[in-house]
Amino acid sequence: MVITNNKTVLILGCSSDIGVQTARIFLEKKWKVIGHYNKSKKKMVYLQKKYGTQIKLFQLDLSNPKKILTFAKQKLVPIKKIDSFISLTGYIKSTDFDHINYKSFLNHINVNYYSNLIFIKHIYKKMIYNKWGRILLSSSIGTSFGGGEKTFLYSLSKFNNEFIPKIFRNKYAKYILYNVLKIGVTDTKIHFKIPNKNLKKRINLIPTKRMATTQEVSNKIFSLASEENTLIHGQIINISGGE
Repeated sequence: MVITNNKTVLILGCSSDIGVQTARIFLEKKWKVIGHYNKSKKKMVYLQKKYGTQIKLFQLDLSNPKKILTFAKQKLVPIKKIDSFISLTGYIKSTDFDHINYKSFLNHINVNYYSNLIFIKHIYKKMIYNKWGRILLSSSIGTSFGGGEKTFLYSLSKFNNEFIPKIFRNKYAKYILYNVLKIGVTDTKIHFKIPNKNLKKRINLIPTKRMATTQEVSNKIFSLASEENTLIHGQIINISGGE
């Protein structure tokens, strides 16, 4: 996994619809990509066939904190240069309030939030050493409304990402631009994980009356997590059609 090139991005949740599109944009811009997946890497294998050694894949179950720590110590530490870190993790399990349990709560927190902390902890000093870095976490527009009736644990876990630590807001801002992208309803497969979801009704609540495309979201991700971003820092940025 040791990569030597001008710019390298590590993407958690790279196998998601938005993740694959984001990786494609970075690859087209001649970045090296280190892409994470858990169970499915079919689309990422296609990228690997097309771009060869420009993209490296790694498997990791982010619901397991011990595995996250072990990976960070054994695999992240030896990498000398990671210029950009993007998290697009999206663990979601339909659960209404009356049926929440500790295991489901922990799974949401570990995948959607805790993993980010550990990866950032083992990456940010490389950015400071190289005097250049970008960090972009993802949140959900659902955090603005208390989440959905069956997806509030997802929104709760994503809401944690909107907390930007003070050391990044101030102390390290000279070298690292750290932002959060609050993603609205997007045309991805995640909606099929929510039983009985009335997608048409949900879209009608959006002022623009349509979902975002993965291309639109990925373009915004690239603009914030690459050399295109020269000054945007410490912001929570919505891409949600006006919600």
